[in-house]
Amino acid sequence: MKDVSRIALLFDFYGPLLTERQQELVRAYYLEDHSLAEIADADGVSRQAVHELIRRSEAALQEYEQRLGFIAEHHRRRALLDQLEDALNRADLGAARRILAKLRAEA
Repeated sequence: MKDVSRIALLFDFYGPLLTERQQELVRAYYLEDHSLAEIADADGVSRQAVHELIRRSEAALQEYEQRLGFIAEHHRRRALLDQLEDALNRADLGAARRILAKLRAEA
């Protein structure tokens, strides 16, 4: 089963680093939900060729995240923002200030 949400997130962050061809295939397969056979027929290539290029594109996206870590950083900052919101909802201004200081220190 394809991990659409994971690849879509990777594609959002790192898609522009792929070749145009890789972007087209990832977009068609993951975001537009075309089958390998549909893509292959439209492009006049084998299903295996499409599968292999998509596999290499996935590997490239994973490698970009491993090296750059933008998604991990996004999740970490999002968690801090959630904590900040929770502290504000509880009217815990001390905790909110500490979290805000963490966020500002990183900017």
